[in-house]
Amino acid sequence: MIIQGQKDLKALLHIGSIVADCLQMMLSHVEPGISTAELDQMGGEFLKSRGAVSAPRLMYEFPGETCISINQEAAHGIPSKDRVLKEGDVVNIDVSAMKDHYFADTGGSKVIAPASNELKALCKACKRSLNRAIDAVKAGEKLNVIGKAIEKEAKKSGFKIIKNLCSHGVGRKLHEEPELIPGFFKADETRRLKENMVITIEPFLSTGTELVSDGKDGWALLNQVGSYSAQYEHSMVITKKKPIILTRPSSER
Repeated sequence: MIIQGQKDLKALLHIGSIVADCLQMMLSHVEPGISTAELDQMGGEFLKSRGAVSAPRLMYEFPGETCISINQEAAHGIPSKDRVLKEGDVVNIDVSAMKDHYFADTGGSKVIAPASNELKALCKACKRSLNRAIDAVKAGEKLNVIGKAIEKEAKKSGFKIIKNLCSHGVGRKLHEEPELIPGFFKADETRRLKENMVITIEPFLSTGTELVSDGKDGWALLNQVGSYSAQYEHSMVITKKKPIILTRPSSER
């Protein structure tokens, strides 16, 4: 989506704050003993209370209001009453929603204490890679500045990039042009960022996996056995200078 004026920007900031606040609320309840179905119910009720609709349910008939992935799951984990969180789990929550025909998408990861130093470092490195990529984007730059920034941080931190999970355009749909924005550096990437373009940036770093595979349930994407991953995501509007982050929680606005 290319925003056309303040009406678009105001609406995107509104749905962006809704998904961001929903994510923060859900992460605050990530603790031993809670099921992912309970977390998802909280998320769904929060979105409904704000007049928003779950985007994965709306667009793809996903069997949940949000995606909650644990440990070997990298993305698209289905909430379940049988998935009960425990100490040491690394949990990723991805919240996307639509309101008034505008979409926003965000995500974050959390390790339940007591956590290994490796998993704590993984989450910190993934969040840094998101911030480095945000610092790199502006109108006129090639799309590959995103992957370049993520790759630099991943190598510095000693973690792998999951290469078949990508960032994407967002705004009028959950996934739109530019599609398949790589999270690693591609020298032959010729597409460029445009002023007022709306995109996500969502790096996926792992302790060993570079390519995720399909799970048996038809939704979850899995790391290799023994490998763990983290993801952080913001939706934003590209400008000639710093991007406008749409998915900051209300407490940070």
